[in-house]
Amino acid sequence: MAWDNQIQLRIETDRFGPFTFQLGVDMPCLESLLMRVDDAHKRFKTSPLSQVASRLEKEVVVSSIYDTNSIEGGTLSVEETEQALDLSPVQVKDIEQRRAINLKNAYELAQRVAAHPGWRLDTAFIKQIHIAVTDQLPHEYNRPGLLRDNPKGITTRVGSQEHGGTYKPPQDGKDVARLLNGLIEWHQQLVKHGVPVLVRAPLVHLYYELIHPFWDGNGRVGRVLEATLLQAEGYKYAPFAQARYYLEYIHAYFTLFNTTRKKAEKNSEVPNTDFVAFFLEGMLASINALHDRVNVLIAQILFENEVKRLHDEKAINARQYAIVSQTMATGKPVSLSDLRKAPWYQALYIKLTDKTRQRDLKGLRELGIVRQDDTNSLWVGYVNTATASDE
Repeated sequence: MAWDNQIQLRIETDRFGPFTFQLGVDMPCLESLLMRVDDAHKRFKTSPLSQVASRLEKEVVVSSIYDTNSIEGGTLSVEETEQALDLSPVQVKDIEQRRAINLKNAYELAQRVAAHPGWRLDTAFIKQIHIAVTDQLPHEYNRPGLLRDNPKGITTRVGSQEHGGTYKPPQDGKDVARLLNGLIEWHQQLVKHGVPVLVRAPLVHLYYELIHPFWDGNGRVGRVLEATLLQAEGYKYAPFAQARYYLEYIHAYFTLFNTTRKKAEKNSEVPNTDFVAFFLEGMLASINALHDRVNVLIAQILFENEVKRLHDEKAINARQYAIVSQTMATGKPVSLSDLRKAPWYQALYIKLTDKTRQRDLKGLRELGIVRQDDTNSLWVGYVNTATASDE
């Protein structure tokens, strides 16, 4: 794979000075990573996704919204994020819930447009995503969909000394609009030259953030734009799951915007290599994690079917079936002490002896439906555990 690093577009602005969009990547250096991501994606696509699509979709959306909000300082937990996404408009009570719902709306918009053959990135779509992301969020200057135009005396700076320094993006509204249009034009040049989306998407993300076209929400919008480009090229789930990698390596993520920009200012021929490599490492990790999760979900479905069969054939009783179902619902091992304290469990044995309780659990263990580890915690049978022991 070889592309001319001279695929670039230089824009002369009125007040910001010249701004250059460039490919700027060492393709031989990235070739191995690109092949590994492509191979992982092909293997992932051949996994039984259709059997777990609804579960996987919900998990990815909740996790991604939590992750990308956390990058920007959001305070909701994963559980609170999931709860917020189920709220009706009249039930939304605070800004954090609104931020989560807004991202969900932005994701849905991204998925709709990416499903259209021949879809092309344009400024109208970028503004639509910004409207979705910042809808009803209070900000002194930000207006959903309205490009930033700094009034005299108000200066926008991004970044921090902790992450490689601060950066002053274009302040004038005409410059911002000109550069955003330039980003669209330059991206189309990359498309025409056959540059793969695994290189184009992170570069659009990078330059979008350097333009920083809105008062608020730029980080969230930039990650949605990246994900939309990837989805339009057939990448499912991983584009939004990528937010987990950015959050996990948040220091490197923020620092790379500055180190990449500084390399370009020093006229490096390949200033964007590290940023694209970081993105590719994230995609590889995200796809592999999703593949592992699909395998777990498939095992869970098979296990659920087997437990139901055993119950239907009366190989296990209703109490045992309830124990397995409730344990599975927690999504984690359950200690015997917590199990015995649970009201639903106590209700099962309210008129039965302790011997019956022990016999039920022993029966489940003998069938391999639940396992008990050396800490006296119960695991459902499809999860690998340490050696099991009797109660």
